[in-house]
Amino acid sequence: MVNNFCGAGLSPRDISGESCWELIHPSLTLDFISQGDYHIKFQLRNKNDGLQWNLIAVYGAAQDEHKQSFLTEIVQCCHNESLPFLMGGDFNIIRGPNEKNNDRYDDRWPSLFNAVINSLDLRELELSGRKFTWANSLPQPTFERLDRVLVSTEWEFKFPRANIQALPCEIISDHTPLLSFGDRRGASQQIFRFELGWLTRDDFRKVVERSWTSVCEGNTAIDLWQNKIRRLRQFLRGWAKNKSGHYRKEKKRTHL
Repeated sequence: MVNNFCGAGLSPRDISGESCWELIHPSLTLDFISQGDYHIKFQLRNKNDGLQWNLIAVYGAAQDEHKQSFLTEIVQCCHNESLPFLMGGDFNIIRGPNEKNNDRYDDRWPSLFNAVINSLDLRELELSGRKFTWANSLPQPTFERLDRVLVSTEWEFKFPRANIQALPCEIISDHTPLLSFGDRRGASQQIFRFELGWLTRDDFRKVVERSWTSVCEGNTAIDLWQNKIRRLRQFLRGWAKNKSGHYRKEKKRTHL
């Protein structure tokens, strides 16, 4: 699966769902398109396994007087959605002061945006390759992260290896193109199971403390907690695998 969410600054009002379909990978079948003032929703089906899910391309209102309508439409679009979904594009709202390169920051819209994300139980896919995705053309430009990809928990479970990569901006736009990579390989192996036997290991508490107290980023307290849990889960998988190999070697040695 490969999708480009830059859109060259075009909104759903300016383009049709059919023209956006050129961005979708040929391994997917398009079942249905719906469209609002600020979004286009594609109902997709994987050709290899028949999985149905939604791709939602958004273009948020740049003017403050329309941002409330944009956020309301996002909630209406995603609320009670039965299929896994990925939503990406130019939201025209940052999530915190760390997503801007100066101190001219107003918390009103970021606070409402984060409340919407949390209420819908969405997770933002981590961006690699660039911190900011937009800049103006002033002599001392303002840089912000306006473009992002949000996914439902069901979508993340289906595509656990998905990631977002910033691309060189080779088109006429003040936004950075974002490329989403993901497949379902390894999805069935991603279930995390805590083993009670880990509690008997002498170094278990120390490795948990080391992972939990190391530096971790998050736009909100919930984001920070989720990122810490996700990192700890990944760390424990590797730690447990290493310990299992070590104990197998010890057991083999004692039986020689």
